[in-house]
Amino acid sequence: MEKIKIEKTKPMKIAYFEHIGAYGDIPFDKYIPRLFQWAKEKKVRPGFKSLTLCYDNPEKTDPQQCRSEIAIPIKGEATPDREVKIKDLPPMEVAVIKHEGPASEYGNTYRKLTQWIEENGYIWANEPVPAWEEYTKKPKMVGNEIILYAKVKVPIKRK
Repeated sequence: MEKIKIEKTKPMKIAYFEHIGAYGDIPFDKYIPRLFQWAKEKKVRPGFKSLTLCYDNPEKTDPQQCRSEIAIPIKGEATPDREVKIKDLPPMEVAVIKHEGPASEYGNTYRKLTQWIEENGYIWANEPVPAWEEYTKKPKMVGNEIILYAKVKVPIKRK
C-alpha cells in the first residue's frame, strides 16, 4: 500500500473557480492560467501548486453533478470578481497519500486512503472540505493517458 501519513496544514487563502461536472472533465488548461492572470492583475502573490477541492464522491453522486473548486493559494489582499472567488481554509489535520498515475486510477487512491483512515481509528471530518488534491508536478501525456502527480489530502478526526 502507498505510504500514508498524517499532516497538520497551515491556514491558507485560496482564489478559485467553482466547477460542476465530472472531475475528469475539469478544464484545468482554462482555469489555472486564468487564476494566475487574476493574481497578477490583483497584485497578490500566488503559490506554486494548484489545488482541486472535491465536494462529492463520484461513486455516490452523478459525476455530472460533482462539485469542485479549482484553486491556487494566494498571499495578500484582493477582491473577488464575477468568476474568481476567495476563501480562507483553516488549519486541519489531514491524511495524505500520493497519487502518481492516470486520472482513471483516482478511485483506487481514494479507496486506499479511506481504508487506511478507517483501520487507524479515524473518520473523514468532511470539514471544511471533504478532500483536496494538491498537484506536485505538471501532468504529462503517456500514450493516450494523462499522468497526474498529486497529494490527496483528507481532513480527519478520531472516531
